[in-house]
Amino acid sequence: MVSTLRSRWDSHFGGVLLACVIAAAATFLSEHYGAPAMLFALLIGMAFHFLAKDAACAVGIEFSAKTLLRFGVGLLGLRLSIGDVESIGLGAVVVVVGFVMATLVFGALLSFLFGRRLAFGLLAGGSVAICGASAALAIASVLPPRSDREQDTLFVVIGVTALSTVAMIAYPVLFRALGMSDLESGFLIGATIHDVAQVVGAGYTVSDEAGVIATFVKMVRVALLPVVMIVVMASFRGAQSQRVSVPWFLIMFIVLAILANTGLIPRAVLDLIGELSRWCLVIAISALGVKTSLATMVRVKPSYGIILIAETLFLLVIAVTFVMTVGF
Repeated sequence: MVSTLRSRWDSHFGGVLLACVIAAAATFLSEHYGAPAMLFALLIGMAFHFLAKDAACAVGIEFSAKTLLRFGVGLLGLRLSIGDVESIGLGAVVVVVGFVMATLVFGALLSFLFGRRLAFGLLAGGSVAICGASAALAIASVLPPRSDREQDTLFVVIGVTALSTVAMIAYPVLFRALGMSDLESGFLIGATIHDVAQVVGAGYTVSDEAGVIATFVKMVRVALLPVVMIVVMASFRGAQSQRVSVPWFLIMFIVLAILANTGLIPRAVLDLIGELSRWCLVIAISALGVKTSLATMVRVKPSYGIILIAETLFLLVIAVTFVMTVGF
């Protein structure tokens, strides 16, 4: 057991250390220049992309970008109060579910219009509507096998990651220009950006309040992933044997949110864990930046790219329209 732990430590150390150093630099710059630490972490990380596949760093970078991210998101549950949920309202949660369903249907329609199969429409629509690359991989796992399935999945993963990265930078600026409050911006970020990492990064770029709200709204979307996977499994024969599970970090988020609102956890402990969560997220965003390749982001097929961009804009438009016409 000791040798196994030692082996894992050796394989993870280089990449995790790199992400931690970038996170520390991003935090230092943020504290001295007032810009968001998440944005600094992403941009500095992108400058170190050449180390993403280095043997000494690759495993640790992957661990930081995925496991640490999900752990940090799970810890955010301790920062979600009943007041936060009430500020959004049950009606807004129902609307988010409507956004997801509408985007899925829109994706299916676009796939037919561009001569693509229903499977691609559900794959692309699910990735945009729910949680980006994670949703794409999960949905692909329950689609019937085809020779080009892996290629389609890889394209969707690259495409939604690129769009989500752009959205992480552009959406906070857009929502501020539209005069949105921190609450409204947090709701829109959580309801429209694809990947969890970019939702967290964009939310905390606006404010801590927007970051928590954005994460909560994003968790509502993530919670729909098993439902969508079941729908996909029912739509295609031969996929019914696949197992569908709820993401562990979603369960962690919900459990910790419940505990936080019982009053049993001392405020000092909540503050300490909140700081731990923040560092986990900055480190994860740093690793995500290291993994982001600008060259890879532009390698997309025109028709596939149009479908993903159209779905992204569709989700953005219906969400902004809802906030500007109905509000909270």
